[in-house]
Amino acid sequence: MVLAAIRYSKPSIATVSLDGGELLELDRERLEALLEQLVAYHGQLHWWPAQSTFEILMGAVLTQNTAWRNVEHAIAQLRATMPLTPHAIVDAPSEQLAAAIRPSGYYNVKAQRLRTLSVAYLEAGGYDGLDRLATNELRDRLLAVKGVGRETADDILLYAFKRPVFVIDAYTRRIFSRLGWCRGDEPYEVLRAAVEEACGAERALFHELHAQLVELGKATCRPRPRCNLCPLASSAAETGRRAVARKASCPFPTQHSS
Repeated sequence: MVLAAIRYSKPSIATVSLDGGELLELDRERLEALLEQLVAYHGQLHWWPAQSTFEILMGAVLTQNTAWRNVEHAIAQLRATMPLTPHAIVDAPSEQLAAAIRPSGYYNVKAQRLRTLSVAYLEAGGYDGLDRLATNELRDRLLAVKGVGRETADDILLYAFKRPVFVIDAYTRRIFSRLGWCRGDEPYEVLRAAVEEACGAERALFHELHAQLVELGKATCRPRPRCNLCPLASSAAETGRRAVARKASCPFPTQHSS
């Protein structure tokens, strides 16, 4: 299944046509209502949690195929072991680097990916050299680094370089599918394009919405969901706002009750 076309059926609604005649629709009103509910519940999250821009790049690699809590442990151990700078990562012995990030899993593979990304970062002239690139060129440059896929590249673009791209991750797929907004198995670029076309180049919206989805996915909308704690499951009763409840009231608990 590939993205066949994107069109606007009316302002702020992105309709994505998929092979086979299926349609995926997302609209800005629905996404903003979801964000409003989650901010009211979690507060503003000010993501990405990092002490430097370069640390965001390292965290984007470490979070591959693991929960964020494991990344936090790995980053803490890495900070305690060496300065969190590209030169220190490149110069560190492989065994030392791998041992420091062991809590993140796949630590030997990720140690090599951290080193490869650090080399590419330095060769490009560091942050300033990369930041001079247009967003699409910068994304291509990141994707050319071994071990950097679409999600990792978009994490870096959004949080480190403050570019208006939306990150599609497992939390986004799970939550959107449980809301009935997508199946959840659409190709990465289909979902990313749908969100970006619906919202336009709204970096601040993408930044906070992705952070809120991560928090919801970690805390309540887990693979085994804690629906009794979910702010979306009780949105109609709590907000009293019909438009918000209609747009972002999760049907998953009633469909999957035991």
